[in-house]
Amino acid sequence: MNKRDLIARIARSTGATKSSGAAAVDSLLEAMTQALKKGDAITFVGFGTFKTTQRRARVAKNPRTGDAIKIPKRRVVRFTAGKALKSAVR
Repeated sequence: MNKRDLIARIARSTGATKSSGAAAVDSLLEAMTQALKKGDAITFVGFGTFKTTQRRARVAKNPRTGDAIKIPKRRVVRFTAGKALKSAVR
């Protein structure tokens, strides 16, 4: 499923137009992005939790040349599935 499919499904299930469904999806994604940018966790009970963690700096190898490359530390987004989502997927 991609963004277009999600918008169509939301419009169909709510009886709204696709443009209002697109506005809702865009608003949700923007709000989630801003919250994660600030470092807040986002929890949807039963679905899962999005949160940011710090990935430590490390040294890796360039596969082409074999040279060592320093990879700096960075923040990454992690998702942990909730109990209801896990049981629904099984």
